[in-house]
Amino acid sequence: MTGRGRAQRAAGGDLPTPQAVAATVADPELPMLTLADLGVLRNVEMSPDGTVIVSITPTYSGCPAMDAMKVDLTRKLQQAGYDRVEVRTVLSPPWSTDDITPAGRRALADHGIAPPGPAPRDDAPVLVALHPRPRQVDCPQCGSPDTVLVSQFSSTACRALRRCTVCSEPFEHIKEL
Repeated sequence: MTGRGRAQRAAGGDLPTPQAVAATVADPELPMLTLADLGVLRNVEMSPDGTVIVSITPTYSGCPAMDAMKVDLTRKLQQAGYDRVEVRTVLSPPWSTDDITPAGRRALADHGIAPPGPAPRDDAPVLVALHPRPRQVDCPQCGSPDTVLVSQFSSTACRALRRCTVCSEPFEHIKEL
């Protein structure tokens, strides 16, 4: 009997789908988002031998949270009754901030983090700039567009630190990738 069958019989009913379980796993760096809302959870499927195969994509090369994501996905699925879990890293298509769901963008703003705007298009010409291009980022606290860049890097490489000139609150902004 597979791990799934054993857990179903012990629980006296159906297990939640592995897709539903995986979709509840929080991002270790942005815990207000699930991996599904962040857009890094790419696929969840069951192999013929009962192994749950989960595919995730890093937000950027060398993302330090990948190991934690794999551990969290495996733990949550095993707690739900799926004994065999394999988490795979897929690099194509690459992750983009455009993959963040509307619910994920709302959650970021609700937690004081400015969500990213549209990512640069792949088919656009590659611009080489010596300085970051200025971009209007609205304050997630008061909504003012009058914000300034304090640091190109914040708690992680994919975030910048900004400050609102109206309410004086500092906030993080997810960079467009």
